[in-house]
Amino acid sequence: MTRRRRYCEAAPFSEFLDTVATNADLWKALVRRADVPDSAVERVRALGRRWHLLVIVEDWCGDAVNTIPVLAKLADLAENLDLRVVSRDANPDLMDAHLAPGGARAIPVVIALDADFVELGAWGSRPTLLTHWVNTIGATMSKEDRYREIRRWYARDRGVTTLDEVISILEGRAGSLRAA
Repeated sequence: MTRRRRYCEAAPFSEFLDTVATNADLWKALVRRADVPDSAVERVRALGRRWHLLVIVEDWCGDAVNTIPVLAKLADLAENLDLRVVSRDANPDLMDAHLAPGGARAIPVVIALDADFVELGAWGSRPTLLTHWVNTIGATMSKEDRYREIRRWYARDRGVTTLDEVISILEGRAGSLRAA
C-alpha cells in the first residue's frame, strides 16, 4: 500500500480519540492540557509547503498518551501540517518497517511525510533525553519506580522535547529542498 493511500485511510486524531478505550480519561485530560508554544507553530509555518505526520500507536501506550496529544495540537494550529493515526497491531508491515533499535515494536512512531507523501524520517518512541535516561539510570530502577519517573519527566517537559525533535525532522527536509 502506498504511503499516500495509507495516510488517507488513517484516522484523524479526533476519530482515534473517540475510539480510545484504555486510559480514556488520561488521553482526554492530556488533550485538554496540550499546550504548544507559538515558536513551535511558527517553525512549522516557516517551512511552507504541506507536511503530514502518520502516527503508529495503541491507546494503552503511556509514551503515546504523553506525546501524541501535543503533536495533534500542533497540527491543529499549523495550517500546513496534519496528523493521522493508525493502529500498530492492525498495521504490522508499517510497524515492522519502523522498529526500535534492537527490533522492538516500540510505539508511538511518528512518520514524517512531505506534501507528496515521501517519508522524511521517523521519530519514536520517546524523546532522546528520556530514552537515554531509561537506558541508563532508569534501567537500574524497579519497573514501578522507573515508570513513576518517566511520568514525572513527561509532566515537566509538557511535550516541548517531542515537538522540537519532530519539527527538526521536517526542517531537515525543508532545508534540503531549499538547498537544491
